[in-house]
Amino acid sequence: MSARRFWATVLRTSYFVLLLLLVACGQPAASDSGMVAWPGPFTVPTPLPTQSAPPPITFPRDEAPHNDLTEWWYFTGHLKAADGTAYGFESVIFQSERGDFAPLYAAHLAITDHARGAFHYDQRTQQGGAMQSSGPGFDLKIGDWSWRGLNGQDHIAGQIPDYALTLDLTATKPPALHKGGYIDYGPAGGTYYYSRTRMTITGTLVDHGATKQVTGEAWFDHQWGNFLTVSTGGWNWFSAQLNDGSDFMVYLLRGENEQIVGSLGTYVYPDGHAENIDVADIQVDVLDHWTSPHTGITYPSGWRITLPKYGLVLTCTPVLPDQELDTRRSTANIYWEGETRYAGTQNGTPIAGAGYVELTGYDQGR
Repeated sequence: MSARRFWATVLRTSYFVLLLLLVACGQPAASDSGMVAWPGPFTVPTPLPTQSAPPPITFPRDEAPHNDLTEWWYFTGHLKAADGTAYGFESVIFQSERGDFAPLYAAHLAITDHARGAFHYDQRTQQGGAMQSSGPGFDLKIGDWSWRGLNGQDHIAGQIPDYALTLDLTATKPPALHKGGYIDYGPAGGTYYYSRTRMTITGTLVDHGATKQVTGEAWFDHQWGNFLTVSTGGWNWFSAQLNDGSDFMVYLLRGENEQIVGSLGTYVYPDGHAENIDVADIQVDVLDHWTSPHTGITYPSGWRITLPKYGLVLTCTPVLPDQELDTRRSTANIYWEGETRYAGTQNGTPIAGAGYVELTGYDQGR
């Protein structure tokens, strides 16, 4: 989001949305592998009542976990070590609440290693026990993976085979409220959504036993709400941090036959002022495709993003083609989430930047 990103109230996204959103209060059970498995078949719950005037997001109160059906805290970012080596990372934890059962948590951690040209990830699940405190902000932990934050001062840590990271993050802009902070889906429910679009990073990354001091920038998404769906399709989600200090988020909703059925975006100026990007000002063209040697799934891979109002014409290129996550053991889906680079022009002047792209729903039928 992750998304990164659960715009599933409009259409089916991926199997991991089905797991988190469509369980209909069934009690999950531990599988032989120690992972958590949901019983089937899935039952579609009665649509949720709409709220005529949902309360606005309030900080720091709404940084903390909520008692809603679905919630997640989602970090992506770019790291550089003192020796010049570069990395991308994704660190996310999902919380799913169903009735009186203890919350179910799922988490993913991924590293994009530029020097080795390699992508590595892992996944975890846990029933209850992840919340470390009931105070302000969030403080969540699954084993030795952790996520903690308050007022834009965050900390994340985790390790996967051959890599470990411990990072402190500081927001340099106020949170950007997408669509004012709340997206109303009518009978399907609604979702709160904000991002901290630029956070500075200091910390350490362990690469095959070598501990490196790293700095960088991150993007953070927090989304929660009572929303349910069953449909077909998916989404393409883009984040960008440009070298003039501006940031933007764009996502495209795809229907059953891969047609674009909706889009939404937010542009954040260097001074932190955020505004919605009108649908008419979003154009995304696919430039290439990549087929996974692991799953056989074909994804778009390379895009031209045009935002006329802001004078932007950008090429978005994956750092590595293979940044696919097979998370069927935790969130029951396969998706592509990867570090990207931007290059292009703004009103004819060269501009560049870094970002992340999330692609869901391409695993349908598997």
